[in-house]
Amino acid sequence: MNSPHTIAVLGLGRMGDTIATRLAAEGWDVVGWTRSGRPASGAARTAADPQEAVARADFVLLALFDGPACRRVLEAVRGSLRTETIVLNTSTIAPAEAAELARQFGASYVHAPVLGSVPAAATGTLQVLAAADRDTFDRARPVLEALGTVRHVDGDAATAASLKLIANSSLAGAVLALRDALRQSDALGLPRAQALDVLELGQLGRLVARKRPFLTTASDATPSTTTTTGTATATATAATAEFTVGALAKDMALLAGASGAPLRSAAELAELAGPAADPESDIAVAAATVPAVPDDVLAPLRAYVRGHATGDPAHFRDAFLPTAHVEGIRDGAFVSWPLDAYCALFSGGPAPDEPARSRRIDSVDVHGTVATATMTLSHGADTFTDVFLLVRADDGWRIANKAYHRRPAPPHPQVGGRGSEGFAE
Repeated sequence: MNSPHTIAVLGLGRMGDTIATRLAAEGWDVVGWTRSGRPASGAARTAADPQEAVARADFVLLALFDGPACRRVLEAVRGSLRTETIVLNTSTIAPAEAAELARQFGASYVHAPVLGSVPAAATGTLQVLAAADRDTFDRARPVLEALGTVRHVDGDAATAASLKLIANSSLAGAVLALRDALRQSDALGLPRAQALDVLELGQLGRLVARKRPFLTTASDATPSTTTTTGTATATATAATAEFTVGALAKDMALLAGASGAPLRSAAELAELAGPAADPESDIAVAAATVPAVPDDVLAPLRAYVRGHATGDPAHFRDAFLPTAHVEGIRDGAFVSWPLDAYCALFSGGPAPDEPARSRRIDSVDVHGTVATATMTLSHGADTFTDVFLLVRADDGWRIANKAYHRRPAPPHPQVGGRGSEGFAE
């Protein structure tokens, strides 16, 4: 760096403060500002207001939580920016928000979201996705390279924002996969440390190794303060959150809104960051401490399984609301049975091939007083996918409705297949 350019870092949260410290350590003249007034650590100076921070800055780097925060801060400082000042926005925001900021600031705007969290920012090993015209990109590159590897995005600001959300989507999937693996491990009674040792050997290995301090249960850890959530106990170590579940939930909501396509992780992470949880906890804590599905939600599904296993319709009356319907395609025609008609299909005894049949609950998603669930039933040579809507009624959770899809066997005689009317839907 040939001249002591000044960089104003607006936003001194976990990432912003680490970025400011990194840039100062690399020899840049850094001035920071944050709404809370918290001073910057490291060698960065702290300004009293954002206008003061940007007044003499050659570069203004945003490290803010979301698009509205970026818009408010830039509106506040716009009149204080010098003509040649370049705005570097590392915040994770919606593609439309990035496009609008690029439109407002033109060639002086670089949308540069980063892949990686606090440790990577501290060591200058972030992956930076930078969208800007070539001249602006070349001017900004030395600053961005102080933070990590810079990739010039083939596209506009919205493209860079979209790519960042896609990258975080893969992280969300990994977090939820880890949550499910640990939930199943706990259900099997496996020691947490043993499960983590094996998970480190697989596809989640890097995530598990990096987040292990957040994933270890009290029984596996050295003595320390512990906190309990649901069925799992997380060790409260000295480690601080690097990327919070609230931030990841926000990013997945942005992705779902921008794409218009279903995104399961958006809803699941929103539940993890809900009122009963701490949105400021690290994403790994959310994976480690999420409670199992409550037994009272599973109760009607288990009653439904008993109904199929025994052929006794009383179990279905325990499982379903009296107003429930069962719907699907039977013999090529749509059927919609009220509960009484559905129960009449069952003879009161198990199917001849019941020992060879199986049923499993594939998923349950609880949203306050409603839930959805899917189940796979292997009945003879036929396989059924059942989709349930459950509600919390006065007397507990019940199935409000069920829809099913039957994947029939090839047309040849089957022992115990459709011969038992009540067991083939």
